[in-house]
Amino acid sequence: MIGLLPLLTGSGIGACLADDPPAFEVASVKASAPPPTGGRGFHAGPRMNGGPGSGDPTRIDYTNVSMTNLVSVAYGVEYWQVTGPDSMSMNSYDITARVPPATTREEFLAMLRNLLAERFRLQAHHEPREVSLYSLVIAKGGARLRPHVEKPATKEGGEPAADAPQPLRRDPDGYPILTRGMTMAVSGGKARLGIENKDIGWLVGQLSAQLGGPVKDDTGLTGHYDFALFWSARPHSPQTEAEGGPDLIEAVQGQLGLKLERKKGPIDYVVVDHVERVPSGN
Repeated sequence: MIGLLPLLTGSGIGACLADDPPAFEVASVKASAPPPTGGRGFHAGPRMNGGPGSGDPTRIDYTNVSMTNLVSVAYGVEYWQVTGPDSMSMNSYDITARVPPATTREEFLAMLRNLLAERFRLQAHHEPREVSLYSLVIAKGGARLRPHVEKPATKEGGEPAADAPQPLRRDPDGYPILTRGMTMAVSGGKARLGIENKDIGWLVGQLSAQLGGPVKDDTGLTGHYDFALFWSARPHSPQTEAEGGPDLIEAVQGQLGLKLERKKGPIDYVVVDHVERVPSGN
């Protein structure tokens, strides 16, 4: 029988209840503002900034994040590894909090789990499941990844802010052109992804989201890379082949030198047994 996890944990998931559980110095949790009606205005997607390992380790600023997003981060799993009530992805929240100096990543995750338990009465448990998945391996001929190299700092100026919406342009082949602040765009059934200084784990998360299922990293690669990838986002068919452009699996192999292989294997899921839609008072 699988039991509930103690949510007021110590530095790791499943640790014994602590007398003084890790907590943020102060935290504000509230429902996000609803999106503009009638298609007017710009509504930002989820943003999760700050925390240990970031440029602002003593503060977090989360905006328009779903409960699924929050549980995914707090339990250290991918978005698709979280299951629970449908409302978890329908409601969004804004969270700001002060993180004590010198907080480790594990301590921070415990603080976030404790916050969710306190404000949303979150209860969850781990559940291993045997599922069909993709194994990401190095393709024959070797990986074609570009290791990240730090560039000299340049002066800002002339470019729009990262969060300012810009008209989406396409290259001669119809693929969207990413502007500053964009990591991925889809237009006219064609997609492009581009980002610097990320590890294979980040790529695995993106592939999992696009493929709608588990992707396991079996590459053995540990470095940080600059990723660039384009593919046809339409369902694979003779018509899309005639229009040109590889599907995602073909693009990963042809452009990155990595291969996605189908297999079965155990995946750890976090199952949410109970969560409140409205957070308790600050």
